Formats: sequence, structure tokens, C-alpha cells
Amino acid sequence: MINIVLYEPEIPQNTGNIMRTCVATGTRLHLIKPLGFSLDESKLKRSGVNYIDKLEYFVYENYDDFLSKNEGEFYYFTRYGHKPHTSFDYSDTNKNIYLVFGKESTGIPKEILRPNIDRCMRIPMTSNVRALNLSNCCAIVVYEVLRQQNYNGLLFEEPHKDKDFIMID
Repeated sequence: MINIVLYEPEIPQNTGNIMRTCVATGTRLHLIKPLGFSLDESKLKRSGVNYIDKLEYFVYENYDDFLSKNEGEFYYFTRYGHKPHTSFDYSDTNKNIYLVFGKESTGIPKEILRPNIDRCMRIPMTSNVRALNLSNCCAIVVYEVLRQQNYNGLLFEEPHKDKDFIMID
């Protein structure tokens, strides 16, 4: 199972977009408090559209609460990472994979990163940008994991085909 973990997310639109990505990919979402918004905010719902009812998500009081309730392979995304997200093997579909992302303003605290430095990574980019948008980062990484798992369980064709549409060769 693939899991996205948001450590103290601050922007409801980002979390809403991530919720939509989770529903589209069959990924679980874990939210670690404090949250910078209410889970019933209209901005959150607008970004997640009307898919939020199909989302499997969990909310935790703090990072220790999250750790006490979850086991698996943890990967941390940070500007301090020295390895690209593509350098890890995510292909085992029997493992619980947790992709941990920090808050938009400051990221994941160094106290969490330090003991996990061998699992810290960075999405490659130019020196002109410090970081990509959080929801974009989540999508990039989730689809790398899915690619390595041959898009396990995802559809390759539109399930709601227009009956009048003619396939073009």
C-alpha cells in the first residue's frame, strides 16, 4: 500500500489537490497535526472536488502518534536530501510505503530527518527554485512508485467512455 504523509500541512488547496491524487491512485493519506486549516474548509473541498468521500485518510495528533500506528518503509522528501526520488526501489507491492512530506513553509524538522538521512531524498530541479509545490511533489513521487509497481490496480482506459466516441487508429 502506498501512503502519503503530510507533516503539518498549511495550505488547504494543496491538501485538497493531494486528496484528489490519492483517490485517483488508490493511495492512503495521513495528516499530522497541527493542520493550518479545518478539514471542512471550502478551499479544501473545492480542490479535492467531489472525490473526498472516496478518500481513505487518517489524522494524527503528532509525529509520534503517527509512528506508533504505522509500520513500513518510510521515505522523506526534503531540500536537504542528496538522492533523487528515483534512486529507491519501490517495486515490492507487499510493503507499506510511506512518502513523508513536510509543511509548505519549513518542511520536515531536522530532528526527524537526521536519524533517517539514508532515506531522505530530493526531486531534482534547477538552482533557480528552492522547492516545487507540495501537491506537485506528491504527484511526481506517487507516480514514480506506481511506475515501478507497473501501475498496480490502476486503469489504462477511461472507465466512463462516451458511447458515441469512435476510436481512432
